[in-house]
Amino acid sequence: MNSKGQMMTYNKIPDILAGIILSNNSFDGAIPASIANLKGLQVLNLQNNNLQGHIPSCLGNLTNLESLDLSNNKFSGQIPQQLVELTFLEFFNVSDNHLTGLIPQGKQFATFDNTSFDGNSGLCGRPLSKGCESNEAPANEDHTEGSEESLFSGASDWKIILIGYAADLWQDWFSGSTSAQELSDGFCRSWERSKRKRGGG
Repeated sequence: MNSKGQMMTYNKIPDILAGIILSNNSFDGAIPASIANLKGLQVLNLQNNNLQGHIPSCLGNLTNLESLDLSNNKFSGQIPQQLVELTFLEFFNVSDNHLTGLIPQGKQFATFDNTSFDGNSGLCGRPLSKGCESNEAPANEDHTEGSEESLFSGASDWKIILIGYAADLWQDWFSGSTSAQELSDGFCRSWERSKRKRGGG
């Protein structure tokens, strides 16, 4: 990593993991369900990739999350109702995907405007002007989440920007070819080591 003209090397994921930014790459596959173990995560930005499948409902476990950007991917299905429980969420964007069904209502979702949901012709309900049919099917929770085989397909060679806190916000670039399983294991180890998480999240 080159920071302010100085080369620095980090041999492991930092103990305090506040953000993951993987935007503007060509990653495919689905979001690993194990990412929900990172209880201190505040920023998750996966925009402008080729990610697909359903948005995992387990993201609702990231109770410290303040920013979630999944825009410009190929996600399908419905927006999980569990995301309504993210009471710290200030920024949310799932525009330009293939999402369908009723947009979750209430709490932080009442603060998001049309731009958070644009480009999903199958979505309906506030804040969009398109209403839902009275027989709109409830959120589909039958799809399998957490499958190591399906959730990690195509997710190798991820390059991760890790945002942590010291005295101020800092960035750590963790790179190199790694298998999807190693990536998942690294996330879990990082969470296990992290003892200082904001607000008891």
